[in-house]
Amino acid sequence: MSAPAGADVVVVGGGNAALCAALTARESGASVILLERSSEWDRGGNSKHTRNIRCARDGTSAATRYGAEEFLGDLRSVTGDALDSELARYLIAQSREVGEWMEAQGVRWQPALRGTLQLDRTNRFFLGGGKALVNTYYARAAATGVTVSYEQRVERFVFDGERVTSVVASLPDGTRREIPCRAVVVASGGFEANIEWLRRYWGSAVDNYRIRGTPHNDGNVLQTLLEAGAETRGTERGFHAIAVDARAPRFDGGIVTRVDSIPFGIVVNSQGERFYDEGEEIWPKRYATWGGLIARQPDQLACSIFDSKAWGGFIPCMHTPYRADTVKELAEMLHLPAAPVVATVERFNAAAHDHGTYDMAQRDGRSTRDLPLPKSNWALTLDTPPFYAYPLRPGITFTYLGVGIDGYGHVRRGNGCVFPNLFAAGEVMSGNILLKGYLAGIGMTIGTVFGRLAGREAARAARA
Repeated sequence: MSAPAGADVVVVGGGNAALCAALTARESGASVILLERSSEWDRGGNSKHTRNIRCARDGTSAATRYGAEEFLGDLRSVTGDALDSELARYLIAQSREVGEWMEAQGVRWQPALRGTLQLDRTNRFFLGGGKALVNTYYARAAATGVTVSYEQRVERFVFDGERVTSVVASLPDGTRREIPCRAVVVASGGFEANIEWLRRYWGSAVDNYRIRGTPHNDGNVLQTLLEAGAETRGTERGFHAIAVDARAPRFDGGIVTRVDSIPFGIVVNSQGERFYDEGEEIWPKRYATWGGLIARQPDQLACSIFDSKAWGGFIPCMHTPYRADTVKELAEMLHLPAAPVVATVERFNAAAHDHGTYDMAQRDGRSTRDLPLPKSNWALTLDTPPFYAYPLRPGITFTYLGVGIDGYGHVRRGNGCVFPNLFAAGEVMSGNILLKGYLAGIGMTIGTVFGRLAGREAARAARA
């Protein structure tokens, strides 16, 4: 059956935010077309690589309660105070309700995984991970009458004054399709897969970056919005970037290439030197710090080194770690200068006094003493062979430069007004809330909360 010529609401994107917008617009009575850039088998954008969502929740004790003020404090601790406080508070308040809505769409939950137990109070894990989540939403979309069109590259929007009247998309055969509509939701991600755009801010270093998600997030739709006069939010060099195994593919390595061993050993650069406090904070609040840190190191390369005491205490990467009986042998296997690496380990061991209880699930206070660059927690000596290491590169998840929105999800214009029937959700507007750093699961929270908001308001605009 051929796709309809037009719809009340056109949703641009195919990941979590787009699906939440499409489902909500349909619930609100609008006819909906969702335009997914990828093929059907590869659908879901970056969302297919996720596994949990951060939610505020009430509880009978501190062990089960994650209140709004604590959530906001955690968010400010990683991204700073320049975020849009009104939108952040809306995000947190609405996060209490998303679980019930997700369950109504067919989403099911599972307990936190070993190595992520510290997230059990703050996050909820999807049964089957992100791929199962997006497949559930696509099944729900089909059941409720949302039309999904794959391999649709949105090229531009047609405006009548300030209002969008249609969306122009190109197909794989080079033909173009113009889709009339009464409202549009843009949920097409950032520009992290556009290497040349990244190069404007990072220079030749980008040649060593890995892009964890879809290669389709090239920023074309974002650029179209900016050219149409949309307000810019976020920071040009801002992105969610983590440490991934240097052997990861250039694109679509996903969560299985993430290296979680960093807090439980030391990290050295290509010169064999430590360059940051590996135990600064609990891992879900600081793991996204490491992508940017490694991006600033020589050759954008680092190595996570740990011994057999730490092995088995975290979720392993898909790649097998390097393993050797001595630190010297390990350094040679990694093509690192052996003498500096051995000296770094010896200095660290001399400063890592075994005092207090070692606890991987929370800050344990086991810190180094009299070391110029301290390790604040989990400072176990590296002295029990075999020794292990993962080579590290920056793994870019998504960029924070995007468009401004108001409290109804409208895309803001540079003149202080809004586009009355153009809305944004997900990574393309994450810069309103995220300027640096990251909290585990908050990207899915942003996509779900603002996807639902944009879908509801788009349906309302379509009726106006």
